[in-house]
Amino acid sequence: MRFTKMHGIGNDYVYVNGFDEKVADPTSLAPVIADRHTGVGGDGLILVLPPEQGVDAHVRMRMFNADGSESEMCGNGVRCVAKYAHDHGLTDAKPMRVQTGNGVLTIDFTTNGNGRLAMATVDMGEPIIEAAKIPVKIPGVGDVDRVIGHPFEGGIDLPDPAMTCVSMGNPHVTFFVDDVQAIPLATIGPVIENHPWFPRRINVHFVQVHSRGEVTMRTWERGSGITLACGTGASAVCVAGVLTGKTDRRILAHLPGGDLTLEWRESDKRVYMTGPATEVFSGEWPD
Repeated sequence: MRFTKMHGIGNDYVYVNGFDEKVADPTSLAPVIADRHTGVGGDGLILVLPPEQGVDAHVRMRMFNADGSESEMCGNGVRCVAKYAHDHGLTDAKPMRVQTGNGVLTIDFTTNGNGRLAMATVDMGEPIIEAAKIPVKIPGVGDVDRVIGHPFEGGIDLPDPAMTCVSMGNPHVTFFVDDVQAIPLATIGPVIENHPWFPRRINVHFVQVHSRGEVTMRTWERGSGITLACGTGASAVCVAGVLTGKTDRRILAHLPGGDLTLEWRESDKRVYMTGPATEVFSGEWPD
């Protein structure tokens, strides 16, 4: 099986061209191929596929975490899907429409001097902020209520337990802190991810606000652990910053792997994410 290793500001996945290759059991393959010691290494496996019949899209993305669980979407991953589809001749559409578990996303992009995709802007859609749809199940919080600044109760010591929950097609919780580097993410992350308040588990983000237009964030990603970047998470952080009054609608987010520009536009209520996509190498995986 041919594969290609790609990353979006360090959020790395193994990509397989599903137009040519057949992956019978991606749930079982993902943990093996993503293993950083005995496999290719990555945060998971992403399949680049033809869209399903009747879906108005150019390509389809299926994303599997490093533990084999399937997620709805990955913001950094979908930029790489667009790069793969463009650079490998699967489609010349611009803008490109990519079918995901969170619907069809529209991606505009710029190319470098060699005609390869360099930067992509993804229409991430409207954020979901009703508790039941995220989903979040908290005693005393109604299904249509917003979870903004609600104290987290999980038996762990947090510098500020106030949490804000947003879904970008997958669930996210954001905590704003004074020093993001002081957070013991490897210890706290899995506790929050698997808390009973989050029936589908949750992606966890700690955010330090430098100004109304600039933040630094660290992520514990559901099913993968600490990651260098999370595009849907950065989008959720942008929304959380607006909901809590801490940031403007357009921000520059510094992630361990690099920077993303996010904007929650007032005009159409949709979030737009801009960042790079990088191809690292290709190879063959034994049967």
